[in-house]
Amino acid sequence: MRNTKATQLLFELSRPGCRAAQLPKCDVPERPLTELLPAGAIQSEPAGLPELSEPDVVRHFVNLSTLNMSVDTHFYPLGSCTMKYNPKRNERLASMPGMVDLHPYQPESSAQGLLEILYQSQEMLAEIAGLPAVSLQPAAGAHGEMTALLVASAYFRDLGEKRTTVLIPDAAHGTNPASAIMAGFGVQPVRSTAEGLVDVEDLKKRLSPQTAVFMITNPNTLGLFDGQIGEITRRVHKVGGLVYLDGANMNAILGVTRPGDFGADLMHYNPHKTFSGPHGGGGPGAGPIAVTEKLAPYLPTPIIVKDGDRYRLDDDRPKSIGRVKTFFGNVGVLVRMYCYLRTHGPEGLRRVAEDAVLNANYLLAKIKHFLPVPQGDRCMHEFVASPTNLKVEKGISTMDLAKRLLDYGFHAPTVYFPLIVKEAMMIEPTETESRATLDAFAEALFRITEEPAGLLHEAPHTTPVSRPDEVLAARKPILRWKP
Repeated sequence: MRNTKATQLLFELSRPGCRAAQLPKCDVPERPLTELLPAGAIQSEPAGLPELSEPDVVRHFVNLSTLNMSVDTHFYPLGSCTMKYNPKRNERLASMPGMVDLHPYQPESSAQGLLEILYQSQEMLAEIAGLPAVSLQPAAGAHGEMTALLVASAYFRDLGEKRTTVLIPDAAHGTNPASAIMAGFGVQPVRSTAEGLVDVEDLKKRLSPQTAVFMITNPNTLGLFDGQIGEITRRVHKVGGLVYLDGANMNAILGVTRPGDFGADLMHYNPHKTFSGPHGGGGPGAGPIAVTEKLAPYLPTPIIVKDGDRYRLDDDRPKSIGRVKTFFGNVGVLVRMYCYLRTHGPEGLRRVAEDAVLNANYLLAKIKHFLPVPQGDRCMHEFVASPTNLKVEKGISTMDLAKRLLDYGFHAPTVYFPLIVKEAMMIEPTETESRATLDAFAEALFRITEEPAGLLHEAPHTTPVSRPDEVLAARKPILRWKP
């Protein structure tokens, strides 16, 4: 820890008697507190809050903000997260008075414009997915996964079938098994081949009348499109199961291919990855889902429908799993998504995917000679390097490389995921980065691999906090400040 004024806690900056506000004279009658409040509500000692002037508070938070890395300040090649630049025009449009001033309790007749935007969003997402029915209600990608699996559960329950198992490739995102468990299913992993694709022979062994859903990310977390997807979906459907498409990597296939066309029955979108919703520290977010026609009756209510030239929220859906979010969901994020979709249009969305794939392959070609990529010379929107050679030859780990990149002004890629690749470094440049940025990143990585191991073991050297004990922090978190 390098303790500077910029990183001191507000409690450490506190000085007795300092105030950031002047309160008016108290207009409560001067009577003993015990006459005004019950004894249990009266604190015997002051709360122990920091005492600061307004400039102290403002400077503290402004100084902290300058330590942040974000897509607005740095290149952010965080694999599987698609940290693309978010156009500010979408923020401005979503902040217009007609958007931010609406209230969820006002009558539908006074919100027809917004309802039309959301209805068109449903239609556009359905077209992109190749799946006819959409719910905009889920609040995040993992929430969308769970919601879709609840839809699957309701579907099988309606058929009178008790299916218990969700099959998931071993390279999947961790949210997949978590969502399956939350939806009441058991989970079985399916192996990947040495090439990083689904082991179809292993899948065949695990398919049974108990199979409810096979969850697949395609392109997968290695950045590879699994060309076996047609055979996979046919085999799952043959035993009566459903195929779920994790839409986290949709940025690679927008306008090129559609999950519904290659056999997916359900999927979710991540607007913060694919459609320019801002990445937030836990939200608010959105995770729309799209499903086949036979699953549409089970979608969460309400769904927006169009009657003539009017729009309304349809709650009359007897087979629905019910509401999964208050009101209609996080509408502000959906408006940003709508603006992004309308800005690009069909041809623009295809260009997004093509440029994302081009950037990833360009970066792969720049670094593969010094950071090996086990699963091939081509990728989709991301790839996974494996610097095991540096670990053996120089004692340099993936974590060392990631930490040292911070000193060069780059956010680290995703590390140690997927688990099936040793010393994994998962890199995704997205379509919004320039060739100059990619060249600078590749050069920085190369320079780092040439540096002494001791220098890397102590990196980063330019940040207020160098290497916290992450295991200790997870097992014994300190959640409050003590003097």
